[in-house]
Amino acid sequence: MVLMDPDSPARGADAHAQTNAKETPTHRPSAARPALPWVITGIVVLALSLRAPIIAPTAVIGDIQAGTGLNAIGAGLLTGLPVLLFALATPLATRTIRRFGPEATVVLCLAGVLAGTIIRSAGPAVVVLAGTALIGVAMTLGNIVVPVIIRRDVSWRQVSTVTGAYSAAMNVGSMATLLGTAPLAALFGWRWAIASWGVVIAAGLAYWLVWGRRQFGARAVAAKSMTEGTQTKRTTAEPASDGPGAAMAGNHNRRIVGLLILAFCGQSAAYYATTAWLPLLLSETRGLGLAASGATASLFQVAAIAGAFGVPLLAARTRTWIPVAVIGLCWITLPIGLLIAPEAYVLWSIIGGIAQGGGFTAIFSLIPRIARSDKEAASASARIQSGGYLAATCAPPLAGWLNSVTGGWSAPLLLVLAATLAFGVGGLLAVRLSERR
Repeated sequence: MVLMDPDSPARGADAHAQTNAKETPTHRPSAARPALPWVITGIVVLALSLRAPIIAPTAVIGDIQAGTGLNAIGAGLLTGLPVLLFALATPLATRTIRRFGPEATVVLCLAGVLAGTIIRSAGPAVVVLAGTALIGVAMTLGNIVVPVIIRRDVSWRQVSTVTGAYSAAMNVGSMATLLGTAPLAALFGWRWAIASWGVVIAAGLAYWLVWGRRQFGARAVAAKSMTEGTQTKRTTAEPASDGPGAAMAGNHNRRIVGLLILAFCGQSAAYYATTAWLPLLLSETRGLGLAASGATASLFQVAAIAGAFGVPLLAARTRTWIPVAVIGLCWITLPIGLLIAPEAYVLWSIIGGIAQGGGFTAIFSLIPRIARSDKEAASASARIQSGGYLAATCAPPLAGWLNSVTGGWSAPLLLVLAATLAFGVGGLLAVRLSERR
C-alpha cells in the first residue's frame, strides 16, 4: 500500500501512481508542498528562538544573582529547568500538534517564548524562574513540531539539508546571544539585555502568523475541493491499523525509535555536560583565564555549524551509515583527546563541536524518513526528545559530582566518553534498521 499525506490534493488512481513514482511512501508529491525557501525560512526563524533564551542568562549569571538574590541552585535552574521541561512537557506538545496543527503550534511556541522572556526580565527571583519555566514549556512545542513540518513539507532528498539548517540556526542563535548579551548588559543592565532578544522572537512570530495563516488557508481550500475520492485518500493517508504488514512496519519503526532514543540520550548528555563544564575544565587543567577558557569553549558551539551542514553533504555522496559513523568518531575523539593530549584542547573542542552539530542533524533527519504520518512523526519526535533531555538534565550535575568526588576531570570525561559511545551504537544500529525498510 502507498501511504499518502492527508493534505495532498491528488485524487484517483492516476494521482496515486504518480505519488508512488515521484516520492517515497511517507511523503506527498512536491507539487502539493509550499516552496522550499519559505519552509526553510520559517524553520530557521523558529530555530533562532529555540536555544538563545536559555543561553542568554549564562552570559550575565552573576548580575542576575546579584539583582535577584538567587543562590547557586536557583541560578542553575535558569538553564536546567527548561531542559527538564523539554522532557516532561512532550505529551503536551504532541496533543497540541494533533489538536491545533503544526502552524498553530509554532505560533503558540513563539508567543510563549516571547512572553516568558519578558516575564523573566521583569521581576524578583520567583518571577524570573516562572518566566524560565514558561520558556521551557513553550520551547518544547517547537522542538517536537519541527520534524513534523519537515516530514510534511520537505522532499525526503532534502530532509538532511533542512534539518542541518535547523541545527545550524540554533547554534548561530546561541553564539549571537553569548557574544551580545554581556555588552548589552554593560550598557543597559541585565534585565534589558536578556529581554532584548525578544525582538528576534517577535520577528519570528510575525513571520509565522502571516505565512502560517496562508498555509492553513491553502490547505483548507484544497480540502474543500476534494470529491468522493477523499475517503479513499484518507484511508491511505495513515498507516493501516491492522494486518501483518502494518504490524511488522510498526514494530520495525518502534525498534528504530528505541535506538534513536539511545543515540539522542548520548548526544544530549555529551553536549550538555561538555557545555556546562568545558570552561572550568580548561581553566583548571590548562591554566586558562576566564576569557580564554570561555573563548575556547565557544569554538565547541561555532564548529557545530560545520557539522550541521557537513552531514547532509556527506549523506548525499555516501551510504547512509557513513555520516553517523564519522560523527560518532568525532564525538569519541573529544573526551579521549582531552584525556590523552589535553594540550591540543583547541583541536578537540572544534572536533567535538562538529560532532554535536552533526549528531543532532543525523538523528532528526531520520525521523521524517521513517514516519508514515504526521501523527507518527510527532510521536517519535516526542519519545526521542523526552528520553534525550532527561539524560541532558542528569549529565551536567553527575559530571560535576564526579569531579568533586575524584578531585579531577578524568571521571567526568569518561562519562562523556560513555555518552558518545551510546550515540555511536544507537545511531549506527538505527540507520542499519532504517535501510531494511
